[in-house]
Amino acid sequence: MMGLIESRGRSLSKAQRLVLAGVLVLALLSVVRLITGTGEIASSGTFGAALRLAIPIMLAGLGGLYAERTGVVNIGLEGMLIMGTWFGAWAGWLYGPWWGALIGLAGGLVGGLIHAVATVTFKVDHIVSGVAINILALGGMRFLSVVTYEVGSGGGATQSPPVTGSIPKTDIPFLSGGSLFGWQTPDFFGWLETRHWFFVSDLAGLLRGLTGDLSWLTLIAIALIPLTYWFLWKTPTGLRMRACGEHPVAAESLGTNVYRMKYLGVLISGALAGFGGAFLVIEFASIYREGQTGGRGFIGLAAMIIGNWRPIGTAAAAGLFGFADALRLRTEVGVHSLLLFVAIAAFLFAAWFLVRGMARRQPASEVRGEGASHLTLLRRGLGLAAAGGVVLLWFLITDKVPSQFVAFTPHIVTLVVMSFAAQRLRMPTADGKRYSKGQELF
Repeated sequence: MMGLIESRGRSLSKAQRLVLAGVLVLALLSVVRLITGTGEIASSGTFGAALRLAIPIMLAGLGGLYAERTGVVNIGLEGMLIMGTWFGAWAGWLYGPWWGALIGLAGGLVGGLIHAVATVTFKVDHIVSGVAINILALGGMRFLSVVTYEVGSGGGATQSPPVTGSIPKTDIPFLSGGSLFGWQTPDFFGWLETRHWFFVSDLAGLLRGLTGDLSWLTLIAIALIPLTYWFLWKTPTGLRMRACGEHPVAAESLGTNVYRMKYLGVLISGALAGFGGAFLVIEFASIYREGQTGGRGFIGLAAMIIGNWRPIGTAAAAGLFGFADALRLRTEVGVHSLLLFVAIAAFLFAAWFLVRGMARRQPASEVRGEGASHLTLLRRGLGLAAAGGVVLLWFLITDKVPSQFVAFTPHIVTLVVMSFAAQRLRMPTADGKRYSKGQELF
């Protein structure tokens, strides 16, 4: 029976497995909502905030995807995000939010150009170059603030004047109560959400959060996900870029200009990170403040890795981190409810590993090529069960999570997900390796 279940699981496509995982996660959130009575954990407001908070992370992750698919590691995403915030706020103050988004994108592109020159042309170690860009961005933006914003302008050494104006927002007609030719349409998802039905209302809350109060900048950012997939996997240029990240010597032998492809990937990487920084300024604070990126460039890099260097996986991972951040900002009770979510998920995974381990009572030599041995599976199951018990005990004996832990929730989620996802990931073969024309990698 277990063999039949595993074979059916392997027969599902990646998209089907992703949808199934999303359904299971939402069902588990519904269970937690019913047990704890915490409506915010699956409300449209939380999901809407999660979407907006996930966009900068997702854009940084997509930026890292373009660079690493051409073989260049981009640790400098955080610095390019910072450059995007400063230039986006500066241009938004002078010319309005649309120019702020465009100039912010250009600011990140400058960071990408610096990284490309250092790593592709001068063969500087990718990590060293990325760290240098992060440091340069911090000091450089402070210097630009000092020399740009005069006394009385509303800005200073650590912040900019407010952005002038805002990006228009819209709701999808009939789904989230948007208007159509001046007529206010029904809010179908909102009506379902107020019913508080198991799973159905939570699904409606998710869909309403994803279709309501959307700015045009958000829609542009979301459109970049399928556009990235189409460009990298369906166009000749995308194929050449990915070939440079897998085997640049072979790509060169087929006539591909490897340097050009690497430059293109890193420049797009910087531009997307800069766009993410501008989005952070325009959609949230309407002002640049020093340190406001909060490590989102690094979290975006983690989202790209968890997403296995693919755009849809990167977006899904960014959504997970955005949800944790949204729950932290909206309610500390919701973060406490996450403890129950984690405990139940740990018990379910433990049961899965234990059942598989009991069904595969064979020495490791006999199951070579079929996954882990039954002892390994049993150890994993027992370890997860123990961890779930600790988290459940924490949930039962406390009423709230310490504020220090709450503030660090997105980063903890990053570490936990990375630890579980690392075993099934495959980075581009030549990622991070320095390349010289006519020579092997070094």
